[in-house]
Amino acid sequence: MVKKTDCQLVNAYMNGHEKALETLLYRHKLKIYNYINKKVNNSELAEDLFQDVFIKVILTLKEKKYNEEGKFLPWVLRISHNLIVDHFRVSGKTKLVNESVGNDDYNIFDFVKISELSIEDLMISEQTKIDLKRLIELLPDDQKEVLKLRFYKELSFKEIAEETKVGINTALGRMRYAIINLRRLIENKNLTFS
Repeated sequence: MVKKTDCQLVNAYMNGHEKALETLLYRHKLKIYNYINKKVNNSELAEDLFQDVFIKVILTLKEKKYNEEGKFLPWVLRISHNLIVDHFRVSGKTKLVNESVGNDDYNIFDFVKISELSIEDLMISEQTKIDLKRLIELLPDDQKEVLKLRFYKELSFKEIAEETKVGINTALGRMRYAIINLRRLIENKNLTFS
């Protein structure tokens, strides 16, 4: 597996070879973690975001929605950047996030300012939260618990594992299944979340 390209490993993982993802993670984890940590300047937050990034990567690959042929690392770094921006937007903080990824050239888009939400955005956001809370209540108890601890109490996966008295992989698995089940509920109820 170690000698395979990223593209070959992605294809292998999407075809059911779980070790392929482990190889990709081992190959790129330091670069991805360092990228996130450099942006947020907080190792605990960087660790949480890193885990969130790989949950999103796993879900996308499992659903066979990956189409960035041969560009796995830039794709993951883009996901990382988007989750960092989302984190600061949700937490209500205004922060400059450096968007350049390994590019020393000056770029007008190197800095993105996260601005306040408009009243319309706030109303849509509030309705989305209400709808999402209703859907979360339909999940199995163990998945619901992990989701609430992660998103409402903002606990790290390590803290969730300790609080629920399960291993970190079990906590991550429950989160993964909670997200999959939420997506199914959203599709079944024909809801749209932007």
